[in-house]
Amino acid sequence: MPSNSKANLPASKAAANITLLPAPKAINLHNLEAVRREMSRVYRDMRNGTIQTQDGARLVYVLGEVRKMFEAVDLEKRIAALEVIDNGPT
Repeated sequence: MPSNSKANLPASKAAANITLLPAPKAINLHNLEAVRREMSRVYRDMRNGTIQTQDGARLVYVLGEVRKMFEAVDLEKRIAALEVIDNGPT
């Protein structure tokens, strides 16, 4: 019994049914201020209804994780600098 599912179509016909979305714009996340701005943009998009709140919350969560990583890397650098000062140059 034939099915109308795209999964059962030959590859050439299944590919013809794919809608390509434009590539997303590059998002600047090179420092904490840029991450803060992106979080604010996502918040405004949620308030304006541009994106669903559930999707926005997920994006803000990931941005929060990026923020934590910036902080961890900064802490690591500061600790390394203090160790050099404490132990003197090698």
